[in-house]
Amino acid sequence: MTVSNGVEGGAGGRAPQIGGVPVRQRLLAATADMESAVMARLVEQLPVYGTLPSEQLRGEITKQVERGIRAFAEVLRTGELPGDAEQAAMRESAARRADEGVPLEAVVGAYHLGAEECAAHVLAAARPGDLADVLLIQRRLLGYLRLVSSSVAAGYVQERQAALGDEQVALQSLLSRLLEGGSPQAAADRAGIRLPPSYLVLSIRMEPHPDELLPGVHRPVVVRRKLRRFRNELQRHSTGVPLSVLSADGGLVLMPHEAPAADFGAEDRDRLARLVAQLGRLCGAELLVAAAVAAPEGVARAARLAGEVREVAEGAGRGPGLYLLDDLLLEYQLSRPSPARDGLAALLDPLDARPELLDTLRTFLACGLDRRRAAARLQVHPNTVDYRLRKATDLTGLDPAPGADLLTLHAALAAHDAPRRSRPGAGPSHPGRPG
Repeated sequence: MTVSNGVEGGAGGRAPQIGGVPVRQRLLAATADMESAVMARLVEQLPVYGTLPSEQLRGEITKQVERGIRAFAEVLRTGELPGDAEQAAMRESAARRADEGVPLEAVVGAYHLGAEECAAHVLAAARPGDLADVLLIQRRLLGYLRLVSSSVAAGYVQERQAALGDEQVALQSLLSRLLEGGSPQAAADRAGIRLPPSYLVLSIRMEPHPDELLPGVHRPVVVRRKLRRFRNELQRHSTGVPLSVLSADGGLVLMPHEAPAADFGAEDRDRLARLVAQLGRLCGAELLVAAAVAAPEGVARAARLAGEVREVAEGAGRGPGLYLLDDLLLEYQLSRPSPARDGLAALLDPLDARPELLDTLRTFLACGLDRRRAAARLQVHPNTVDYRLRKATDLTGLDPAPGADLLTLHAALAAHDAPRRSRPGAGPSHPGRPG
């Protein structure tokens, strides 16, 4: 920095003057007063700064304000934007504010308030003959604020990304611990999470969003949008931090529940059913959700149960919606290992080579023996449904029409699907669950 005969300048152009006095000289002479003015405006116009400890305000924040005033004075003098060292200091300061939870708009706003206060102080003494210098000051002010906004945002976002990465690791660690069984308290402490009295454990099958099926559409983008809407709505209805592992076709969610598992009743079930319907509407995909409720120590067992109930509901041809064990007691029991289950399953073995007959039979029963509804779900003509049902009857000897065979067919389907799920390659019991 050089001062010669009252005229300052640098490689960026001439140094502006107001009232015959270099603007840098005016700013440096009034630094103490402007510090106080900027600090007062910070607390008044950006209230989050008023919540910081007074020691921090008087110390680090005040020093940063002084540094900003001097940096802006140099920009006005030389026309050159802050160099790498000054930009690094801005990023580091923004990173500290991010770590303290100060919103990004408040951090950027603080620099704008400081620059505005400097410009107002300088321009207050402007005379008609200073118009060219006033315009020069305004141009340099805009360039300075553009650079400051970029540097501050970069430092802030980098810190938040690092913090979010750490938070996600801690949350995934907690989720894994809950699914392993035992006490999750240590993992919850590391994640900074208060364990709720119980969790709603949701095993989810998620159908494709209609856009996923369109030719030429980039499917990963559609899937990410679908899952983002799902997670946002789930968080909106959660009193704590929901934990999830989700993919395009579903997964597992642990939703905090602020009551003991034993107190889960009809009203809770109705609320959860409405939430499932709302989640499906907002993410644009049909959801089949099986739920179980458990204290944190019992989440592992509840996750296994919810996964089994979901599989039974799928095998029984149930449509979208919420299912608890109580909704599928017979089907669930028939899917458990026993000699009777094996015998029931064998009744449908003749259909193994004709999967379209088995699917039609399952859909017909799920639609309450309504051939037109079954045809619509299968996207075939009702006559095709009639033909397939007759063929299934010929092969198995079991008639799906109302009568003595109907209960046997329901039981045979539940039993038939159970061993298939346990065969190698049949797919995981809990889609999306970490291995």
